[in-house]
Amino acid sequence: MSKMNCFSLFKKKKKHNGKKSNSAPELRKQTTEDTSANRVSKSANSASSSRSIPELYREREHNLRVFTLTELREATNDFNKLLKIGEGGFGSVYKGTIKPPNGKGNLTVAIKRLNRYGMQGHKEFLAEVHFLGVVDHPNLVKLLGYCAIDGERGIQRLLVYEYMKNKSLEHHLFGKNTPPLPWITRLKIMLDAAEGLEYLHQGIEVPVIFRDFKSSNVLLDENMNAKLSDFGMAREGPTGDDTHVSTAPVGTFGYAAPEYVDTGHLKQKSDIYSFGVVLYEILTGRRAIERNRPTAEQKLLDWVKQYSVDSKMFYMIMDFRLRNQYPLSSARKVAKLADRCLVKEAEGRPDLSEIIEVLKGAVTESEGSSSRVTSHSQVDLNHKY
Repeated sequence: MSKMNCFSLFKKKKKHNGKKSNSAPELRKQTTEDTSANRVSKSANSASSSRSIPELYREREHNLRVFTLTELREATNDFNKLLKIGEGGFGSVYKGTIKPPNGKGNLTVAIKRLNRYGMQGHKEFLAEVHFLGVVDHPNLVKLLGYCAIDGERGIQRLLVYEYMKNKSLEHHLFGKNTPPLPWITRLKIMLDAAEGLEYLHQGIEVPVIFRDFKSSNVLLDENMNAKLSDFGMAREGPTGDDTHVSTAPVGTFGYAAPEYVDTGHLKQKSDIYSFGVVLYEILTGRRAIERNRPTAEQKLLDWVKQYSVDSKMFYMIMDFRLRNQYPLSSARKVAKLADRCLVKEAEGRPDLSEIIEVLKGAVTESEGSSSRVTSHSQVDLNHKY
């Protein structure tokens, strides 16, 4: 997990000081309040028949393992800096080794240690535990357990996940010393991510909005299968006749949908907008925001508008590290899909079922084709990007 450039309109709360406590009752009490505060009120003719995430969690919390702080210190060699594998806005992530429940052998895990002070990190912890304690899908990272302690030295909040050996999509797209990610692999990763999002939106009893879809939150296992991670900003979606939930805008610059940034109205298709941004990242090999580029190129979405998808110059946006190893027709289809995901009006964005269908078609076309872009672009391999 890389450092995030996040924005938030939440006001900071006073530091929490309390005595050591058991975590499970606290999780239930506080998160129910947090979740209900972010839901819009129901209309008279749309009485709620579905249960909330906290209610679903109560049924399934026994599936999560409660770790002691001593166990997790031992797992990470007392949070040794050499074992740190990532850092985010609310804490650090370490590679660790634990004993599985049956006590046989060792299990490699990722352990996120949230910042010790401040209630915002605690909110992220609650959201992670509740959402990941409920969901179950091959394209969502698996939460194995947690540790929650309140003490005189501050709060301790730790989360234990399955270990994702190949880091993140962000790492492979933008890492300085990483080999270029093949075109077909990029497509399959985005297809996996779309299926994970579709499950969140439609596959469980209450719809879930991920709210922070970006390349650093798409993790990759040993076989390069993609899984969505970091559910600290996830929210329950609208139900019944409601079209959105209202909540203070938080997220990462360059990825958040305009209707959410402008009004605080969060919709399922706000996730689709973020998905479109990442589609352009896999096409171009550029981040959504890059301040070290010339002014006209710092914002990815503004820059790509100069090279429309149907123009002869479209190939100019493509990641030069791909070395033309992709069918141009497939790249155009992905760009057209991205453009549809990025339309200003949320209702005009495609459903995830359609996104999945287009990506499957692009994968099939790319697997069955050895086509390259036409020769006029090959002379530009040394073009400075």
